[in-house]
Amino acid sequence: MKTLRFAAIDIGSNAVRLLISSISLDGETESYQKLIKIRSPLRLGQESFVSGEILEDTAKQLIQLMKEYSLLIEVSDVTAYRACATSAMRDAVNSKEIIEEIKRETDLTIEVVDGQEESRIIYKSHFAENLNKDRNYISVDVGGGSTEISLILEGELIQSKSYNIGTIRLLNDIEKSEDYDELHKDLHALKMLYPVIDLIGSGGNIIALNALAQVPKNEKLSVTTLESLYDTLKQHTAEELIEIYKFKVDRADVIEHAASIYIDVARNLGANDYIVPNKRLIDGIIHSLYMKWKDEN
Repeated sequence: MKTLRFAAIDIGSNAVRLLISSISLDGETESYQKLIKIRSPLRLGQESFVSGEILEDTAKQLIQLMKEYSLLIEVSDVTAYRACATSAMRDAVNSKEIIEEIKRETDLTIEVVDGQEESRIIYKSHFAENLNKDRNYISVDVGGGSTEISLILEGELIQSKSYNIGTIRLLNDIEKSEDYDELHKDLHALKMLYPVIDLIGSGGNIIALNALAQVPKNEKLSVTTLESLYDTLKQHTAEELIEIYKFKVDRADVIEHAASIYIDVARNLGANDYIVPNKRLIDGIIHSLYMKWKDEN
C-alpha cells in the first residue's frame, strides 16, 4: 500500500485554514484521512474591504501563522502543497508585499486566485464525481468577500463568475447595489436557459446551517428551512448565538448574512433546496493536488 500526504492552505477573508491529508492507495482503492486541520480566525477582510489594505499588525499575524503552518507542512513530509488566497488578498493593495515577505520568511509560495479558479477548485473537491450527469447544477459558494456562482452541465464545469457580495461586506454595510443587480440579472438569464436545476451550496456557513437544521445525510436543505433559520438567527445578537448554538466568534456575526445570500440566490433561480456536501475550498485543493500527482505518475 502506498501512502501520500498533501497540504493545503486557504487564506480566506474570514479565516485562514491548514489541512494536511493522507491518501492511501491499495490497488484501485483510495482512502482519504485528515491528519491536521487548523482554522485560525484571522479576519483579513475586515481591513481589506473597508480600508483597501491589510494593516501592519494583521500582516504580522498572517506571516507568523504562515511560519507555523510551514513548520507543520515540513514535519509532515508532504508530497506537495498549495496555498491559495482569495477575496481579501485580491482586494488589498499591499497583498503583493505581504506575499513576498511570507516567501522570504517561510519559503511558502502563496497564490492569489481569482473567482473562476476558486470555483474550479471547489468543484474539484471530490463531490463532483457523485453528481448526476443527466442533471444541471448551479454551485453557490458564499465567502466573506465574494460569492461564486458556477454552472455545471453533464458533469462538467461550464462557467463561473465571482461577485463582490460576501458576509463581511454585509456585516460592514459596504456591499454595492450594482453588484446585486448584476447577480440578479445573471441568475435570471441562467433560469431562462436552464429551467430545471439543482443547487449545490458550499462553504463553512452553509455547512453550519445544514448542521443546525439537522438535515439527515443524503437529504437536501430546503430554502424554506433556510428562511426559518434566517428569521431565528437575526433575532439574536452574535453573543447570544455563541451561547445558544456554540458558534465560533467569527461565525456568529456572519452566518445570518450568509443565509440571506443563499436564500437570495435560490429565490432568484426559483430553486427549492440545496445539496450541501461537506466540502470546502481547502478540500478541493487537496483533491486537485492528488489528481495532479496521478496525472504525473
